[in-house]
Amino acid sequence: MTDYKTAFRRSLVHPEEFWAEQATSVAWYKSPGSILGKDTNGNDAWFSDGELNSSYLALDYHIEQGRGDQTALIYDSPVTNSTASYTYSELRGEVATFAGVLASLSISKGDRVIIYMPMIPQAVIAMLACARLGAIHSVVFGGFAAKELATRIDDATPKAILCASCGVEFSNVIAYKPLIDEALQISEHKIDHCLVYQRPESVAEMANPWDRDWDSLLAVAAPVDPVSLPSSHPLYILYTSGTTGKPKGVVRDNGGHAVALTYSMKNLYNVAAGEVFWAASDVGWVVGHSYIVYGPLFAGCTTILFEGKPVRTPDAGTFWRILSDYKVNVFFTAPTAFRAIRKEDPEASLLSKYDLSHLRSLFVAGERTDPSTYEWLREILGVPVIDHWWQTETGWPVACIPMGLEPAEAKAGSVAMPVPGFDVQVVSESCEPLNADEEGAVVIKLPLPPGCLPTVWGDHQRYVESYLSEYPGYYHTGDGGYIDSDGYLYIMGRTDDVINVAGHRLSTGQMEEVVAAHPAVAECAVVGIEDKDKGQVPVGMVVIKDGVNIELGRLEDELVAMVRKDVGAFASFKRIVRVLRLPKTRSGKILRQVIRKIVDTKPYEMPATIDDPAILEEIADAFKQNGIGYIAQQH
Repeated sequence: MTDYKTAFRRSLVHPEEFWAEQATSVAWYKSPGSILGKDTNGNDAWFSDGELNSSYLALDYHIEQGRGDQTALIYDSPVTNSTASYTYSELRGEVATFAGVLASLSISKGDRVIIYMPMIPQAVIAMLACARLGAIHSVVFGGFAAKELATRIDDATPKAILCASCGVEFSNVIAYKPLIDEALQISEHKIDHCLVYQRPESVAEMANPWDRDWDSLLAVAAPVDPVSLPSSHPLYILYTSGTTGKPKGVVRDNGGHAVALTYSMKNLYNVAAGEVFWAASDVGWVVGHSYIVYGPLFAGCTTILFEGKPVRTPDAGTFWRILSDYKVNVFFTAPTAFRAIRKEDPEASLLSKYDLSHLRSLFVAGERTDPSTYEWLREILGVPVIDHWWQTETGWPVACIPMGLEPAEAKAGSVAMPVPGFDVQVVSESCEPLNADEEGAVVIKLPLPPGCLPTVWGDHQRYVESYLSEYPGYYHTGDGGYIDSDGYLYIMGRTDDVINVAGHRLSTGQMEEVVAAHPAVAECAVVGIEDKDKGQVPVGMVVIKDGVNIELGRLEDELVAMVRKDVGAFASFKRIVRVLRLPKTRSGKILRQVIRKIVDTKPYEMPATIDDPAILEEIADAFKQNGIGYIAQQH
């Protein structure tokens, strides 16, 4: 097993040599001669003269290696009470034939295709079929509002939209086709085709001249082979789920993406061909792209497509059932899922019904993992729990315990060490390097390794302004944190989640760790609200665990004392608000900026990715009833 320190040092000192070596793990049609160069925008570009096809790497290559009869994809849908599985040969057949459908509609290399689907096999098939032709897919989370879908249609200018007639969440059926029809009325760009996969839960009306029936076209299509594509050719566009402003279309290239994900499956997640890898996410998010679809299939693994929730489908044991039924070796999901499970089953009593003996490790990402949840998971599972950190823009982990590279001990609250290829540094506002344990902006020294975004779709200047301008020579992650004396990275939240209390710059993440450690607290968020004396003061929003009876005044006193002890009296943490749930995006991120604006009576846009808009009214009422913030004072 390779030593982490040696691999990391080589990746920074000799990046071309290091990544040339990793590129040999990929089955190129034409091996790259140029490892690191410049693109037409003057950006660093990896493997620019290589040629490959991501659909071939995910499917055909493994069939050629004798894995055609191995299970490639398992579909498990507790919300529809159905399951299905596909071998590599079967999945290749489905993908090749659907690529034939797209080709029959004159969709080819460079055309954009929006995919608006729930977690069903046809979503994966559609992504891989686009990749087979060199069409650029842009997956939009199924059920996204029409206005937001229209924004993406106008930005990506797709030739076609691929959709399902509906999605299912818990017992609710959400019709997708009316949302698409509304989006197409709003958008300026007009599409040629809308292919609809009809689900029995809700059959869509096909009234537009561009509407096409998925199954009818599939019945008469002929399979097509993968086309050879330049390494730099875009594989997909994925729009960031920002809370305000026009979304940014993150572009992912084929070559760097294939090399990075192949490297990560072996060296970070430590899984091999034939093993079972499950990422409980959605294909609408980057985790779904990287570690439900492309990464596991590049590695020859069996991947799982789960259409359900961690609770209420049917209970808080559904994750344990999946892990047991399919003998999952490595599992990856967001911490928010486990907080929901823990809230309903704090003693993990449902776990005893299932056999998790095949599970080797659990990876969590997407938001900060509070130490309380982290320790709970370690205790109940008895396997390494690895909190790691990355972004839509990077496409794969920036920091992690690399389980395939002589794994080190994890530290609660830390996302561990920078991954080989990522020169992560912490700098001041004037871009000066900070010492160990000093908190500042987390940046990555250029060049970024393979797999990271080379541009923003249709607006390279926005890419430069958003990521490269504030700290010249570095990629600006937008997160704040610090590196300790052992080299472990701590991400304390977005840099705009740093609050200024009477001149003290404080991380809300630090206070959240303290609040979350209280045995009565299931989930929490700390936000800074405006204060006429101190500029800002922190307020904690807490969700109390089911079955716990505690007087709110007592809980507030205990939490104030805990923050005073662990952070300091200068934090001025004095108030909490009890809420039944926290406002989050569908991917589990807490909408702290929006909460602040609500409490401070500032204008805000309804986030496109919010799980349930009604939560915002509940939050406003909770603050008003507790007499906290300007909103309370005005009433």
